[in-house]
Amino acid sequence: MILVLNSGSSSLKFKLFAWKDLSPLARGLIERIGKPQAKAHLQTFRGEKLERTLPLRDHREALELMEALLKESGLAQGARDLQAIGHRVVHGGEHFREPILLNAHVLQELKDLIPLAPLHNPANLLGIELALEHAPNVPQIAVFDTAFHRTLPPRAYLYALPYQIYERYQVRRYGFHGLSHAYVAREAARFLGRPLSELKLITLHLGNGASATAILHGQSVDTSMGFTPLEGLIMGTRCGDLDPAVIFYLAREHGYSYSRLEEMLNRESGLRGLAGDNDMRLLTQRATQGDARARLAIEMFCYRIKKYIGAYWAVLNGADALVFTGGIGENSSLVRAKACEGLTALGIQLDPEKNQRFSGQKGDVSASHSQVKILVIPTNEELEIARKTKALVPLPSAKPGPET
Repeated sequence: MILVLNSGSSSLKFKLFAWKDLSPLARGLIERIGKPQAKAHLQTFRGEKLERTLPLRDHREALELMEALLKESGLAQGARDLQAIGHRVVHGGEHFREPILLNAHVLQELKDLIPLAPLHNPANLLGIELALEHAPNVPQIAVFDTAFHRTLPPRAYLYALPYQIYERYQVRRYGFHGLSHAYVAREAARFLGRPLSELKLITLHLGNGASATAILHGQSVDTSMGFTPLEGLIMGTRCGDLDPAVIFYLAREHGYSYSRLEEMLNRESGLRGLAGDNDMRLLTQRATQGDARARLAIEMFCYRIKKYIGAYWAVLNGADALVFTGGIGENSSLVRAKACEGLTALGIQLDPEKNQRFSGQKGDVSASHSQVKILVIPTNEELEIARKTKALVPLPSAKPGPET
């Protein structure tokens, strides 16, 4: 079996796959780690559900709870049943462009990248360190969210700063959500019955984090997130594109510290900053009840998406398909409708009835005469990690444990 781990600052998300065919066996989430009332959920794909509410002091206790839940489910009795563990790592910098087998040397190199992603990589690395300690004999693979964007050309990844800033400090566009964009691009090609190598795709991962990517013949050629996941689209709590002079002004004239500004732009802005809430479902409900701020937040969110669709249509010189994914992209028919509104000149036209029908499931929501297909494709980043993990691990023919 392959265990996929995604360690956050106060959460541990996991999914278990069969080795042979990568069919999903169980998924789970442990959240509010460090709080008196941490919550744990595990659901097997046979239908069983396990839930716990208890105090968890740290990620070590969360990992032990995960193992206990997997044992109780009957799926895995411990590390000896695992052929591999795959870890999601948000930032791989310039050095890590492919998945890599983890060891002490690689772990140190990953720690050196923490300044590039101080809000994400420390939590990812904590999960890795604990898993290596807990299962030292199981091959463990780091899979990077930035790796899919390694094909960006210099004209797309460089900023117009003095060139030595890039040479000395590697300040450039890296792009994120690569696992999701790669997965839905391949699924879009399969859905359309065409080789990915022939397609021009604009993929939109819309969730609490949101990003757009231009994909030419299977390769990322531009993407909205930049040096960090802060740039680009408006998100749940992140501002997205912003004139950097705003930061200087708030610091100089109003005494904001840089740490306070970083916190505000990453955790207090976006939909939450505009309307007090980062849940699109609640904002949609409020907007239908006449809440002007909620309506404004949704309008701004969709307007920014529309601008990136137009930009990437120009980058690709047209598009074969526009793909919506992520929690909002998959489930909000309102966001899809507003993002595609007024794009008929680009050959993009939504079918309202299909747009309602295919929310939350794979489907074509474009009008019959739309020149560009508009697809809803649920993402599966864990499966993408499992695929890449399996590809890097030798066949477990001599490994004890169940043959799953």
